[in-house]
Amino acid sequence: MLIKVEGLFLKYGIKSITMDDISAHLGISKKTLYQHVDNKADLIDQIIVAHLDGEEQALKEIKLTATDAIDEMTKIARYVIGQLRKLRPTTVYDLQKYYKNSWARMESYHNEKVFEIIKKNIVWGVEDGLYRSEIHATIMAKLYVGKLMLIADEETFPLKDFSKENLFKEFITYHLHGITSPKGLKRLAKHTNNTL
Repeated sequence: MLIKVEGLFLKYGIKSITMDDISAHLGISKKTLYQHVDNKADLIDQIIVAHLDGEEQALKEIKLTATDAIDEMTKIARYVIGQLRKLRPTTVYDLQKYYKNSWARMESYHNEKVFEIIKKNIVWGVEDGLYRSEIHATIMAKLYVGKLMLIADEETFPLKDFSKENLFKEFITYHLHGITSPKGLKRLAKHTNNTL
């Protein structure tokens, strides 16, 4: 059920879809729908929890298949870009404005889980000589997460002027070029062929 409803939200946006639309799309009555969720906010929160669980699993699989820290970061970048391509431009805005608890859950996930993944990636890259030795892993990981949240900020980057996908591509290029050593830059070119 959650996957089908998530697809509906991704296609048409969160605010524009009603509980009537959802029950019709699922082929169930609203009464049956309300046996599974308390309201639309609860449904969205359940979708966010399932989405974040899936994201965590995807990031674990990326870690297992990565040959080095730069490979892991480029695979993470491709994963994120794929997720951004599925989003309607207004999805983040709708979450921030109308479903603050669900947005807070996402922020918390990024501030804790994504932070740890990026910090470990930086430590790995420094140990292998792919990232600059003077990099402070905690600071860089916090900057990474903070910049992700900045990309979502509609006041700084209005949707009419900036696509989330292009913003993320610019950000990840900026991040990787800022932390890689000369050896890492050669490896980065190999992993990306100058594209993400």
